Amino acid sequence: MSLKRKITVLSLIMIAFFVCEYFLVKNIESCKIKKNKIESKEVEQKKPIDWKKENIVFLGDSIREIYPINDIFGDLPIVKSGVSGYTTDDILERMDSMVYQYNPTKVFILIGTNDYREDPSLETNNKIFNNIKKIISNIKRNRKKAEIYLESVYPVNRQMKSGAAEERNNTTIIKLNDQLKDYCNSHNVTYINTHDELLDNEGNFAEKYTYDGLHPNSLGYARISNFLLKYIYGMQSM
Repeated sequence: MSLKRKITVLSLIMIAFFVCEYFLVKNIESCKIKKNKIESKEVEQKKPIDWKKENIVFLGDSIREIYPINDIFGDLPIVKSGVSGYTTDDILERMDSMVYQYNPTKVFILIGTNDYREDPSLETNNKIFNNIKKIISNIKRNRKKAEIYLESVYPVNRQMKSGAAEERNNTTIIKLNDQLKDYCNSHNVTYINTHDELLDNEGNFAEKYTYDGLHPNSLGYARISNFLLKYIYGMQSM
């Protein structure tokens, strides 16, 4: 090979080397930028919540009313908006006083079990389902910035023979919860499957979590609260 040709080949090799090096450096810089963006996003997500701007409403019936919120959540800005015996109809008639007046940033809905007192059949499921859809729709329309969370209807334990759970059955409740879950998934509402957190091996409300087969006891509320925390903090992907 002539000297001139050797120089030409060497020049081409050097050019190729510098081109590769250039793109390698660019690629590393690009990776660094992406990494920095990811790290910035992670830092942003870890910023503490400004609780002064939060107003969380726990909406429902007696299960909400007797919830020991202050004992469990301390100073977190959570409002109990639940009344013993209330049905979905009762909530719909009182949206102003039970929801809107608090101007909530988050609303956690748990309602429906008392609707079964008049009729525990699948027909009642349709009424509960339609009323809950109306409750959600009203919140979206009147408090557009509020995040909505719908808890599944809790299981019951009729074997405890307290009388509290006799008008309800778990098969019907499960069917209702399936409807509610499907609705939430297609309507930008977060569905919270608290139901399964409270079950025993037979599919009933575990006796260790309830004092009457319908309402949670202290341990039941502790388990529920621990499960809800990630939603209260907006970290449900945990």
